[in-house]
Amino acid sequence: MEVEVKLRLPDAAAHRRVTDLLTPFLVTTHRQENCFFDGAAAELSSCRAVLRIRFSDKDPRCMVSLKAKAVLVDGISRVEEDEEELDEPLGRACVAEVGKLGRVESRILKRVREEFGVLEFVGLGGFENVRDVYEWKGLKLEVDETKYGFGTCYEIECESVDPEGAKKVLEEFLKENGIEYSYSEASKFAIFRSGKLPSLP
Repeated sequence: MEVEVKLRLPDAAAHRRVTDLLTPFLVTTHRQENCFFDGAAAELSSCRAVLRIRFSDKDPRCMVSLKAKAVLVDGISRVEEDEEELDEPLGRACVAEVGKLGRVESRILKRVREEFGVLEFVGLGGFENVRDVYEWKGLKLEVDETKYGFGTCYEIECESVDPEGAKKVLEEFLKENGIEYSYSEASKFAIFRSGKLPSLP
């Protein structure tokens, strides 16, 4: 189970303010490409599951993820997640020719075929994400600029075994610095599938 705090920033100015304040704690920046897939008969989405292949400019391998049963309440996300590395050329080949997913030797893809009964895969498209990673006050923060075809979203994520405690620390930091924020109400994938940016509170 992956448990994360997810706080949405309203605009590029708020995002810039956060990244400026956190600059001394920057560890790395990832430029990510996220591609999503379902079964031809919506076998995954009908079970609230999603298959993702993620590419990063900092990693010679790509990551295959199966996420399921996501719940996002009061800025805290809980989701079942299974991940596995693949060679990037193989991942790129699967994105270019989705049918290859049915033949790849992969533990996760085997799960998708056997547990969800997916016989044929379809590509759903995807989006790009720029992720700044910080080590700050004992927390690993990921500050995201997510670029959809219909607009850009900004978000702070923090995976933690104590999400309520991490959320409190983050909210205090944002309030002390006069930075507006709200609790994220949808995952990046849900926003992508909706085709529009969620309204701000």
